[in-house]
Amino acid sequence: MNDSPRYWFKAKRYGWGWGLPTAWQGWVAYALFALGVVGVVRTFPPQRAPGSFAIGLIALAALLFVVCLLKGEPPRWRWGGK
Repeated sequence: MNDSPRYWFKAKRYGWGWGLPTAWQGWVAYALFALGVVGVVRTFPPQRAPGSFAIGLIALAALLFVVCLLKGEPPRWRWGGK
């Protein structure tokens, strides 16, 4: 059995952050994020409730960031290479 951690998101090769998911769980996280965005747009249309719309999107983005932080490779600035 492999004891190395299985990351849902690989680190980007250049810059800081994560790229596309490398595990099905990461794709599920992205799909739930997309559904959440649709839900926020339908519940708080930006033309009628811009404040609630912005808060909803910020909350979803923060939640996705936390998932990537917990389940992705440790973030650091990368300049390419291996």
